[in-house]
Amino acid sequence: MTATVSAAIPESGPNRPKHVAVIMDGNNRWAKARRLKGVAGHKAGVDAVRAVVETCAREGVEVVTLFAFSSENWRRPQDEVSALMKLFVFALEREVRKLHRNNICLRFIGERSAFSPLLQNLMAKAETLTADNTAMTLVIAANYGGQWDITEATRKIARKVASGQLQPSDITEDLIQSHLSLGDLPTPDLMIRTAGEQRISNFMLWHLAYTEFYFSPVFWPDFKQPQMQEALAVYAARQRRFGQTDDQVAARSSLG
Repeated sequence: MTATVSAAIPESGPNRPKHVAVIMDGNNRWAKARRLKGVAGHKAGVDAVRAVVETCAREGVEVVTLFAFSSENWRRPQDEVSALMKLFVFALEREVRKLHRNNICLRFIGERSAFSPLLQNLMAKAETLTADNTAMTLVIAANYGGQWDITEATRKIARKVASGQLQPSDITEDLIQSHLSLGDLPTPDLMIRTAGEQRISNFMLWHLAYTEFYFSPVFWPDFKQPQMQEALAVYAARQRRFGQTDDQVAARSSLG
């Protein structure tokens, strides 16, 4: 999870995403194809994380959000879940200072109470250490679900309505957005899912409303710099309409 970031980060242009979200899929299948245990695929996936973070940092991407562990992943075999938690702890202990040296801010989204006190403490320390870094923001979605995120935002707003801080008429899309995880950051421009699956699996349901999707057949451990560059190139060739016609988009572009 480390990146070598140059002092001068290129600015995000119209054909470069500000925010890239990634569903890292295929670790188990990668391991199975090599007759290895599933955790071997997750360990190999750490190298792909490094490669993607490094590539995005060089390309001027401002935010990268990685779907590391969904709220549904607790249903997996207990030995795999335990191994994943140990790998999570190991990665945090080893990688956070590298991220900090490279001026990368690390954030976590998801319900943390299900994790061990040790892991919760490591997450909090990592966020505190890197909070003021500005080169890029790396977000790890752990025990996260899009439905959970919207539910939590709704509860926060409902409490404010009940206390008189808000009126029902005050509730807007922008208000809901501000109460979601990452409500202070730009919504994803590009969402990548590896391993050939073409669904979003309860990931950032609200945030992905106008996001461009890119599905790669490559298993996550093999998704490195060339694959990330290809995804960015495909994104750059697309025309984002946001409900407008081609002519409207062309007119908007001509105005700069």
